[in-house]
Amino acid sequence: MSHHLSRRHLLQLATASAAGLGLAACGSGGSGGTASGADGDSGKITVWSWTSAAEALRGVVPSFERANPGITVEIQDVGEPAIWDKITVGLASGGKGLADVLHIGVDYLPGYLDKFPEGIADLSRLGADKYKDAFADGLWPTVIGKDRAVHALPWEVNPLGLFYRHDFFEKADVDPASLTSWDDLIAAGPKIRAATGAQLIGLDKPGTTQDMDFFQNLMQLQGAFYFDHEGKVTLASPEAVKALTVIKRLNDGGLLADTAGQGTWKRLISQGKLATASEAAWAVGYMAEKFPAQSGKWRVMQPPAAVPGGGRSAIVNSTYLTVSATSKRRKAAWRFIEHALTKPAEINRMYTSGSVFPALKAAYADPMFQAPHPFYGGQRVLKSLVDSLSSGSEATNFTSDYSRALKLASDAQSQVLLKGADPAGALQAAAAQLAQQTGRQQAA
Repeated sequence: MSHHLSRRHLLQLATASAAGLGLAACGSGGSGGTASGADGDSGKITVWSWTSAAEALRGVVPSFERANPGITVEIQDVGEPAIWDKITVGLASGGKGLADVLHIGVDYLPGYLDKFPEGIADLSRLGADKYKDAFADGLWPTVIGKDRAVHALPWEVNPLGLFYRHDFFEKADVDPASLTSWDDLIAAGPKIRAATGAQLIGLDKPGTTQDMDFFQNLMQLQGAFYFDHEGKVTLASPEAVKALTVIKRLNDGGLLADTAGQGTWKRLISQGKLATASEAAWAVGYMAEKFPAQSGKWRVMQPPAAVPGGGRSAIVNSTYLTVSATSKRRKAAWRFIEHALTKPAEINRMYTSGSVFPALKAAYADPMFQAPHPFYGGQRVLKSLVDSLSSGSEATNFTSDYSRALKLASDAQSQVLLKGADPAGALQAAAAQLAQQTGRQQAA
């Protein structure tokens, strides 16, 4: 999904901004409010989304309006990162000015449910609980609020894959099937570089964009993150140390390219200077669209484990649709969400037009998820990603303090990569600061 590339890089700026505008402003008590909402089931509803996702949603509107006479839908492309500030400001002001339906990422939804517990509608009351088992494993815990009610339905899920240059691996005589862990890949890296001149992977070493996706991937492969499921700080956990140690080893071995600077990663890929990319399902279409000259040269494999024998599946991120509690037409808004996200034909139409990888399990029965992809040399890349989802992934607890964790983790990573700091020491210092800033306990 092309909007995600920019999203992942713009997100950090937006997060910090949003935290300053809304989350921090409201403190732990939150505001929100349901008093002005109503359960209207007709009239016009508005939907906030962004870029290609918004366009994909527009494709659903005609069938929905035919099936639901009396309800009309307006999809608004609010843009990104503007949408996060608009939602945050709206929730912080008691829901004023919000759209009826909101498109929210997993990196924001837990924070909104935590800080504005009355700002997002209770969808259990409208029948959402019956869809508990309809979506990819690992997503449902995110939609549950402290009140144990459902507050959103999953739309998009992004399982992790390792995109690699098949021609480079062949030239270096490296069998991708033999690479089951990052230890294996680090060992093969010098051969690949010697044969092709390409470094293994790119990362913004100075942290100018808080480029922490790879670090997070390596933790998620171990079932870990910055916080555990109780919200305790785990930034100095053994899993986090292992993740940063892998990155340090790549850097020390000359296998980690510096992608600092706008457009650098894309340029290096175009020039054939990167042999792999650790990316999620959205990148299947993005790579084919942006690098057509490299058609047939790429493949996708299950991500190598962070540690030998470890897990090889992870959900990188996901997005959701929810209803503002102050909407005057909560039932109508819920009916639109239900129509868009629980019908395989509709959600696959959105995937085709906007590359929003569906979270709905029933969608995967469509033949396109078994089809060979020409950009990937005829590999059935979508099937491999669906298979990855079926192997089970842990839910990730982003919490309302994700932006703080992201900043401190990024600083720790840069200290390791630029100053040679010890990963364990850098993460212990970062975890202590995170606990102090958030008032959270560190996990044992």
